[in-house]
Amino acid sequence: MEKRIQDFLSEISIFKGLSYQNLSRLSGGFQIKEFKKNSIIFYQSDHSTDLYIVLSGSVKASLLNEDGDELTLCEFKKGDFFGEMSLIDGKPRSATITALEDSRLAVLTRARFIELLKEEPSIALELLGALVERLRIANGVIESLAFLDVEERLMRFFCAMIKECGEKDRSGNYRIKRCTHRELAARIGASREAVTKALKVLQFRGLIKEDRDGFIITHKISPEMPNIK
Repeated sequence: MEKRIQDFLSEISIFKGLSYQNLSRLSGGFQIKEFKKNSIIFYQSDHSTDLYIVLSGSVKASLLNEDGDELTLCEFKKGDFFGEMSLIDGKPRSATITALEDSRLAVLTRARFIELLKEEPSIALELLGALVERLRIANGVIESLAFLDVEERLMRFFCAMIKECGEKDRSGNYRIKRCTHRELAARIGASREAVTKALKVLQFRGLIKEDRDGFIITHKISPEMPNIK
C-alpha cells in the first residue's frame, strides 16, 4: 500500500519534486480512509488540521448557513488535495467537505507535514501556488455574486462545465451532465426558485435546452467568454 501511495504522491504538484527517499518516508505517514457518498468528511468550523488527498471518487467544499442554505465552492477529484488552510495555520475548517460519491482519501497529519516542510522547504512554494490559485477562484465567486444576475451566473457555470467535461455534437452545441436545480443553486449562490426562473428565461431565448440527460448549450455561447445579452 505504501508503494502505491508513493507512486500517487509523485504525480501531485506539491510533492512531485521530492526525492525518492523523502517520498518513501512521506508515504508511510498517510492513513487511508474511505467515505460513502453524501457522508461528511469534516464540517465548517471543525477543529481538525489534517491534509487530504483524493485517491478515488470526488468531494465538494461548501458553505452552509443556519437555515441550511448551501453555496458550493468547488469540487476535488482524483489527484486533488484539500484542507491546506487549517494545515498551515492550525485554525478551524473554513468549509464543509462532503463526498459526492464513494471516495477513498489519503490523510496526513499536520505534525508530519510540518516535519516535511523543514526537510523540504520547496514544498512551501508549491503550496503557496496552490493557495493563490484557489484565492483567484474564490475572488471569481465573490465577483459573480456581487455583480452578475442569476442568468449570467448560470451561463458562467455552464461554460466552466463545458471546458471541464462538455461534449460537442455535430451541430456545434455542447452537452453537459445533468444537475438538479437545487444543485445548480448551491453552485452559483442563488435560491432554487431563482434558478428555475432563470433557466426558463435562458431556454426561451434559445441559449440552452434541458432534458432528462443534461443541458444542451447553444454554439452561440463562447465557453471562454459567455455573453448572454
